[in-house]
Amino acid sequence: MLVLVAPGQGAQTPGFLTEWLDLPGAADRVAAWSHAIGLDLAHYGTEADADAIRDTAVAQPLLVAAGLLSVSALGAGADDAASAVARIAPGAVAGHSVGEFTAAAFAGVLDDTAALSLVRKRGLAMADAAAITETGMAALLGGDPDVTVAHLEKLGLTPANINGAGQIVAAGTEKQLAALEADKPEGVRRVVALKVAGAFHTHHMGPAVDTLAKAAEDLTPGDPKVTYVSNKDGATVATGAGVLERLVGQVANPVRWDLCMERFKELGVTALIEVCPGGTLTGLAKRALPGVTTLALKTPADLDAARELVAEHA
Repeated sequence: MLVLVAPGQGAQTPGFLTEWLDLPGAADRVAAWSHAIGLDLAHYGTEADADAIRDTAVAQPLLVAAGLLSVSALGAGADDAASAVARIAPGAVAGHSVGEFTAAAFAGVLDDTAALSLVRKRGLAMADAAAITETGMAALLGGDPDVTVAHLEKLGLTPANINGAGQIVAAGTEKQLAALEADKPEGVRRVVALKVAGAFHTHHMGPAVDTLAKAAEDLTPGDPKVTYVSNKDGATVATGAGVLERLVGQVANPVRWDLCMERFKELGVTALIEVCPGGTLTGLAKRALPGVTTLALKTPADLDAARELVAEHA
């Protein structure tokens, strides 16, 4: 059983879309998306530097566009992500943080342009919310989850991402993160600052939830055409309205990727493909899902190997 997953913010690197835009039809598709959302995705995916694509309002639609483009290539040049995923025939789809918007397009809940338009509004709203207070996020590697969570709460931090495989992401003010650096939880090996602009998936993002909820009122979501696993709690969601409600709320809710991977186990996963810019979620899966074959779609050079996995496991 194959699972398709989409990464979240922080996975982007300068120039990561360059080779994908050389594929037939890719540049035209990205140009159309750019026009629809008022953001030059090709520029940010090929020429912009690390600081420019760290901007929340840029990074989020850029990541979703990369996921849609790479899955369409994997699905033999399908016209949209949902059609490509239907050809690939995975057993389930899921996304980490903003990657849930990519997964929603995979499942046919939103079409490609609607997903990008909504995520553009999400990125702008989250950037505005992040500007209110100086906040950030940091990954903690190692340690006991219960001990770590209790320590974070003592410091006033939120365990914003519980990723499994010995990784928890803390979020809060810069002062709270500095206190964490000076006072790590017992057993934690490293604290690594993340390339994000605010304390996502915490109460600091409350204003963005309100903005996104209003934007979502104009959408008519379709029910998922493939099993959709929510990063709120690892549950499978059967209705488009349910998926959309969770997409809105997860802006201020912790991401439970550990529970998503537990759900993959229950579903009988044998292979996992992470769409562009892959690497983060396959790394977690290698540690938390032993025996599961993983592949990260980083460049078009990875497509042949990914198609072999699809043929064996989908």
